[in-house]
Amino acid sequence: MTEPKKHVPSVSVTYAQNGSATKSNELGMRAMQERAYEKRGEQYLLIKSPPASGKSRALMFIALDKLNNQGLRKAIVVVPERSIGSSFNDEPLTKFGFYWDWSVEPKWNLCNAPGDDNGGKVNSVKAFLDSEDKVLVCTHATFRFAVDRFGVDAFDNCLIAVDEFHHVSANPDNKLGAHLGDFIARDKVHIVAMTGSYFRGDAEPVLMPHDEAKFDTVTYTYYEQLNGYKYLKQLDIGYFFYSKAYTDEILDVLNPGEKTIIHIPSVNSRESTKDKIREVEHIIEALGEWQGIDPATGFQLVKSADGTVLRIADLVDDEPAKRDRVSAALKDPEQKNNRDHIDIIIALGMAKEGFDWIWCEHALTIGYRSSLTEIVQIIGRATRDAEGKTRARFTNLIAEPDASEEAVTEAVNDTLKAIAASLLMEQVLAPRFNFVPKTPASEAAPGFDYGEGGYDPDRCNVGFNEDSGQFQIEIQGLKEPKSQEATRICQQDLNEVIAAFVQDKEVKERGLFDDELVPEELTQVRMGKIIRERYPELDAEDQEAVRQHAIAALQFTQGAKDVALGAGDEERPNTAFVDGVRKFAMDVRELDIDLIDRINPFSEAYAILAKTMSEDSLKQVAAVITAKKSAITPEDAKAIAKRAVEFKRERGRLPSATAADPWERHLAEGAAAFVKFKDEGRYE
Repeated sequence: MTEPKKHVPSVSVTYAQNGSATKSNELGMRAMQERAYEKRGEQYLLIKSPPASGKSRALMFIALDKLNNQGLRKAIVVVPERSIGSSFNDEPLTKFGFYWDWSVEPKWNLCNAPGDDNGGKVNSVKAFLDSEDKVLVCTHATFRFAVDRFGVDAFDNCLIAVDEFHHVSANPDNKLGAHLGDFIARDKVHIVAMTGSYFRGDAEPVLMPHDEAKFDTVTYTYYEQLNGYKYLKQLDIGYFFYSKAYTDEILDVLNPGEKTIIHIPSVNSRESTKDKIREVEHIIEALGEWQGIDPATGFQLVKSADGTVLRIADLVDDEPAKRDRVSAALKDPEQKNNRDHIDIIIALGMAKEGFDWIWCEHALTIGYRSSLTEIVQIIGRATRDAEGKTRARFTNLIAEPDASEEAVTEAVNDTLKAIAASLLMEQVLAPRFNFVPKTPASEAAPGFDYGEGGYDPDRCNVGFNEDSGQFQIEIQGLKEPKSQEATRICQQDLNEVIAAFVQDKEVKERGLFDDELVPEELTQVRMGKIIRERYPELDAEDQEAVRQHAIAALQFTQGAKDVALGAGDEERPNTAFVDGVRKFAMDVRELDIDLIDRINPFSEAYAILAKTMSEDSLKQVAAVITAKKSAITPEDAKAIAKRAVEFKRERGRLPSATAADPWERHLAEGAAAFVKFKDEGRYE
């Protein structure tokens, strides 16, 4: 008999609830909006900020200044779907202290207009450009067709504001991405791009590097956002496994007493039963006794075991009359602050980005999602601040690999991808790390708390500034970036690098299941390869600086996780993560980049996997991965040989194949493989 699965979140972050994210300044701006407004003079601006942080209103402030003070003639706001257009409805900003109100003439909010995107709406864009009015809102599709028809020059001296910017891609087939490239090349518009989930490592780059370099970036982190909330204190993220049909086990992770959005699996996925309507019926049956349908809203009424009547919105049934009624009821502005309006939403392709339900406490997603962006957007549904809502969670429910399945390899791959997404989300939720080399001249940074005893000039120190959500961490032997681009990457793009690293199939497989792994094979060789491929324009020293900063950020987050999770379900202090970072620093003794490189960054993820997956399934996964263990490739041998040369320069001798240190043995093995491959002519 197998043990019951334990539901252990892979990460649980507790926040200070200091209220700073929701406080407004004298102009009516919250913290993120004020930060963005300070950059209002930039021609190209990229705002990277979590869902619910106020990006729409930040754009209003910036656009109104560009129209009234910077001489731009028009502001065009483009959104991915019509429902998001409501985020840019009229706002009486002067009422809260700003200089102008935001106003959109009804005829120029094309998200509300009838017809298709490539019909009359395109003509309306031209009519707007020829009018005296200042603001237009339309979908990405309408805008693409308008640029196709009228050319980029028709938009000269306009502000183009692109909401949910992650929909753009540098792929030539992505028309919006191609148009933005043309606008930037012509250089006669201003662009404000906004997104809550911007991962160039997700699939394809959003912008080409030479275009992206022109953008000034405003970053507001998840940590700042959630730390500054008034009510929400704790966010849990976890992946859990089921062994039968998910509809039979969903109540293992679904608490009917929590306000929940359930995203059922795509009909093309392994987890789907291929009958989405029946899946919804199964979920409803598991929740209780069906009582009928509310005639006003279309919500399903279900009496649960404790006698509570649950109100459930079914957005999976795509019969237009039914879904439109339910969708309209969910968007009813009079019910926005009514916690009892709805209890559970079941969706498939809906209720993701731009869906605003502040009461959502649990985002439950069944099946693996291939897009990191989609996962961030789904988690964002549960991270709104609302009175009485102190804890929120995201659960990814995944089918356990079954040895009897023909597709066991696919199942293993989905498991590894879900772990990668979880690792990345842990990084996204963590405070920001600033790493600096420890030198004799090092001193305390102003505004940072260095813990009990304060700053010690004789050791490496860890300081934390709670207001900004930033660490200042001293590390022996750390390389500092020299170029402006490498500095920018270390300050803003480490999560991009980490996303590429944790999504690398071989990295995950070996980090989780290779008992003979020498951690430096991942932290130095594989991460080094990723850096060289992503940033070929950097010289070798800057590439190494970026590698060290990225590995340190990943290791500190993973090292802190164990302490942060240690309290279980008990009330934990909001300092748990900070305490964990300091404990990790102590465990590594005198913080040294070589010691940090010698830690397997996947060890904590494996510990959690072992708690959430059955022992038999875990062995099955390990067996599948171990069976295809590969030897050193010529490319890896070349990278290892370079490390061996550094070893000889530092120590005055070649690495030994019989050394006690496994990394030194691996260097010797790699150098020998390099010589062998070279003699075979593999590098010619």
